[in-house]
Amino acid sequence: MPKIDLHRHLEGSLRLNTLLEIAREYGLDLPAANLEKLRPFVQITDDPPNHEAFLSKFEILRHFYRSPEAISRVAYEAVADAAVDNIHYLELRFSPQALARVRGFDWAEVTDWVITAVQQASQDYNIQVGLIVTLVRHEPVAQAYHVAQIAYDRVDKGIVGIDLAGDEVKYPPAPFTPIFKTAKEVGLGVTIHAGEWASAVGVRQAIETLYADRVGHGVRAIENSWVLKLIQERAVALEVCLTSNLQTGVVHSISHHPLVDMLDLNILATLNTDDPCVSNLTLTDEYEVAMQDLGLPYQQLRRMVLNAAATAFLPPDGRLRLISHFKNVLPESAPNAPFLENGD
Repeated sequence: MPKIDLHRHLEGSLRLNTLLEIAREYGLDLPAANLEKLRPFVQITDDPPNHEAFLSKFEILRHFYRSPEAISRVAYEAVADAAVDNIHYLELRFSPQALARVRGFDWAEVTDWVITAVQQASQDYNIQVGLIVTLVRHEPVAQAYHVAQIAYDRVDKGIVGIDLAGDEVKYPPAPFTPIFKTAKEVGLGVTIHAGEWASAVGVRQAIETLYADRVGHGVRAIENSWVLKLIQERAVALEVCLTSNLQTGVVHSISHHPLVDMLDLNILATLNTDDPCVSNLTLTDEYEVAMQDLGLPYQQLRRMVLNAAATAFLPPDGRLRLISHFKNVLPESAPNAPFLENGD
């Protein structure tokens, strides 16, 4: 099925085989010497469902950004893997400071390496890709301003949006308001991680304080009818990630996930992967979960793809072309035969 992924982290999209090859090339001291022994350190396997276990995987993953070539490789492969999954439009988010940290690379240079690699992969695999730069709440605000300026300077050069992630419980949004106000002024889309580990109030703050066009996750918005009304009135899209929400303990079971309620309330819900390496999944897997575990029919799956097209960080004419494309490749009623590769 041709699809869109609006919420995918580069730092959570690495191939396990690539990790082993980088480790051997740079002599990294890994906790395991083969793929299956490495898996539990970088993927959710038998871990308890909580965000501490989920985030612990990145403690290992962050050590693989050893050179410009390694960073370019993982960026290229993230796009290639999305294309193989028949994703026609991808928005890939990344944190320049996270990629630069181990070797002290310049953040602007790291951003340009990612842009170049992603543009090459986009051409090679015939997939449209926009990049989102992620800021981190629990890191110094001055750092966020620096990274945001890098994004501002690369509008129309591959960067289409700006994101805020991190600890939404302890770090309120107000210090970041000027950053996101400027982002809107220079033409960047705004997406904010909220309503995942904190209450629905975080979703309201994302919309009212940080000018969010979309909210990453937003699961707990369902707890507050006023916030749901705000989402509806502002036409804010929610970037839903089913398996991630289960693995981080946001929901206790997939059957309890509020995605069905969101769609029933005509909220612009979309379906995404979050961190395919950490969760060991593809977007196709997520659509199968939505259909098999939540009972969503094909028409609702199609609707979520069109929701994503309508809220992509593109100019208005670009969004219209994307909507038209998916209306053409996704019939209104469920097809009798499987989709062929690339929706042909």
